[in-house]
Amino acid sequence: MKNRVWMNLVMAILVAGLFLTASCAKKTVVSDATTIEDQAKTEADDATAKAAAEAERIKAQELQDQMQKERELQEAKVTAAKNRFENQDVHFEYDSSELSSMAKLMLKEKAAWLKENSSVSITIEGHCDERGTTEYNLALGERRASNAKAYLISLGVAGSRLNMVSFGEEQPIDTGKTESAYQKNRRAHFVIE
Repeated sequence: MKNRVWMNLVMAILVAGLFLTASCAKKTVVSDATTIEDQAKTEADDATAKAAAEAERIKAQELQDQMQKERELQEAKVTAAKNRFENQDVHFEYDSSELSSMAKLMLKEKAAWLKENSSVSITIEGHCDERGTTEYNLALGERRASNAKAYLISLGVAGSRLNMVSFGEEQPIDTGKTESAYQKNRRAHFVIE
């Protein structure tokens, strides 16, 4: 009899646990106002909203990537323009500080760039070939830099943005003893500060 009582008690606990477990499970409640079709529509609307939000996020990321590429391209163009500005020297004839028509054309390009980049200051370096005395070449280098500066000023570049220095024969590009080497060394060189 004791076994039966224990058995009934265990069965009662199991049945109660079963009801408790079944009643606690998460169920979808469908009320009179909400039908299954309405619930499906709501879920579809949620999925559409999530897809639209994801599409917007992707579009924003693509726009940001495109803007970054454009910035990098613009920076590359600016760097290329600076390099071109600095690497194009104005050359002079032997024992002369007169600007040739080619030199004036190049200085016009430099003036246009300087006008576009109004915050930039430059130093114009006057250089000579090795022929002549040191003193003479320093004076000739100064005249070459001065003429280049004066022409840039005549084109509308503020003189306060233009500095000058003469190196004479001290910084040759080509150390050869040929006319070709001498011609390369007779120049005004431009350095962005």
